[in-house]
Amino acid sequence: MSGTGSIAEVGTPSARSRALAVLRVRSRALAVGMLPAALAVVLVAARMTGRLLGDPWPAVTLAVCAVAALVLLVGGTFAAVVLRASPAVTPTVPLSEASAPDLYRLVRDLAERMDVPVPSAIALTPDCDSWLEDRTHPAHRRARMRIPGAAAGSPGAGSCPPESEPGAAPVLVIGSPFLWWMRVAELRAVLAPVVAGTGPSAHPDIADARGFVRGLDAAVDVGNRRFLGWIAAPARLLLRLCRVDAAEMERGVAAAASDRAQGVDYGLRIVAQEQVGLAYAGWDRLLTRVALPAWRMGRWPAHLDAGVVSALTELSRRDRLADGFTSRLGERPACDLLEQPGAVDEAASLLAARLFHGGPAEAGPDWSPVDWAAYPEEVVDRKWRTEAGRLLAALDALSAPAASTVERVLSFLADTADGEALAGRLSGDLAREAVPAAAARGADTVPLFPLEAPRSGRDLLTDHVVALVCCAAVDSAGAAPGLDWLDGPVLLVGGVRRADLAPRVLSLVEDGDSEPLRDWLAEVGVRPEKPVRLV
Repeated sequence: MSGTGSIAEVGTPSARSRALAVLRVRSRALAVGMLPAALAVVLVAARMTGRLLGDPWPAVTLAVCAVAALVLLVGGTFAAVVLRASPAVTPTVPLSEASAPDLYRLVRDLAERMDVPVPSAIALTPDCDSWLEDRTHPAHRRARMRIPGAAAGSPGAGSCPPESEPGAAPVLVIGSPFLWWMRVAELRAVLAPVVAGTGPSAHPDIADARGFVRGLDAAVDVGNRRFLGWIAAPARLLLRLCRVDAAEMERGVAAAASDRAQGVDYGLRIVAQEQVGLAYAGWDRLLTRVALPAWRMGRWPAHLDAGVVSALTELSRRDRLADGFTSRLGERPACDLLEQPGAVDEAASLLAARLFHGGPAEAGPDWSPVDWAAYPEEVVDRKWRTEAGRLLAALDALSAPAASTVERVLSFLADTADGEALAGRLSGDLAREAVPAAAARGADTVPLFPLEAPRSGRDLLTDHVVALVCCAAVDSAGAAPGLDWLDGPVLLVGGVRRADLAPRVLSLVEDGDSEPLRDWLAEVGVRPEKPVRLV
């Protein structure tokens, strides 16, 4: 076994030639930094041999030596920062071989069939993507040595994991939704071109060029620190000079990896790619419609990956383009490759909350998990009553306090037509509530990939009126909170979802027309004059 694979199977110019172009940028930068020192050596040598006597050569030589020393100092500092700056590492859930022996066996078999190095470790990310990530930088080893153990089966404090050893193969990062939605054969087909990328990654020139680019990228971030602001400018200049070649190098690597994986489950890979697109659509809906409301309430769904199967099954049922995809569910799911899929799902779900919402890294009294069975009562009902209370409090601030009824909101919006003032008050109240909540979480819990898009005051008002009406329906009409896997919180009347409430509330908020909503309340059996329970 060669252990490196070919990097020139596809693509002209090859990935290696592009890597050499990147390294030439580094060599030229080094030459520019050494030029004043070389000139100073020539002048000093000439002076010592008596070739440059008399004025102005003593002063010129001294000035050139001073400039050379300054340039060497600045260049040496810059080089040290580039070498030592820690490249960004994607937050992941590490999987030891003991926790996923079958998955490691599958990946090892793929690598052997394609004659490429085996990934040094496997990790999961709460996203619909997979890639290779190099973690051999010395800064990663120093950081890992300070961590007392990241996961079951992972190295403890003072140990260096295999993926951080110098010269180790990259870590294979797999999107956790793939493990739950895809079947074993589909996962194998999708991972083949990713695993094949370890071959080009092992080539010294490509590895060196990637390390140089990562170091420059990390140096730009270091430039934000005090006394090191000057570092960012030369780092950005060098990145611009090698950007095109670095991008073409990565395209060449991807092309070579794809070509090498042609002989492994190629026909199945075409079908499996359809599952990748479907998984992405279902995962996005699950996060934005289902998980986000729970995160806002201080709860995090503990089994998002299991939930994505339900979401995608529902999507397949509704979308005729996805018809037939659920017939695969009788085959062995890829999550069977894990020893404890429930524990892994919980860890990935907690990481998803941290990445997309900014939640704490660990569960606590104000940040607790919630199971899907308890979601309607512990998230949906609580969300509705919190929003109803906020709406009525805002109304109290704009008018004389009165009973907590739907009739009061109907009359205010229909008679005064002052929805803009109420919407503005809600926006302000939400903004004020967000400040102490963010301060309590701390600066290290800012979401890396925030999902929340700015909502207009009118949208907020509509959502809050819907919440109030839902609370009234639950209290007086025998309705119940429910969960739709694609749309999130829903109202169930007689066990059937009522999706016709929002348009009627919109008529009230936008046009001041309360009749459609009053007709709906009468049909469902809601008494608008009855006080709503807010806790």
